[in-house]
Amino acid sequence: MPRVSIFFGIVIYFYYDDHPPPHFHAMYEGLDAQFDIEGNLLKGSLPPKAVKLIQEWASVNKNALLENWELAQKNLPLNWIAPLR
Repeated sequence: MPRVSIFFGIVIYFYYDDHPPPHFHAMYEGLDAQFDIEGNLLKGSLPPKAVKLIQEWASVNKNALLENWELAQKNLPLNWIAPLR
């Protein structure tokens, strides 16, 4: 599971050759969740503050997230995405 960003204790990662729709995974304090490229929570549970931070980060990085999704589907190295500050 390649990490693509880390901010405020939140780790963002993708799985290679993962199932559609395009999405990414986030881990925070031992909890896991899936978000679509738009930042909508698809599955799992995180504290509301973490969800808001992830949604803010995803809205700024939508193109980079989609690019990494496409790279992961091809089993290619993923790009680092700047953390939320």
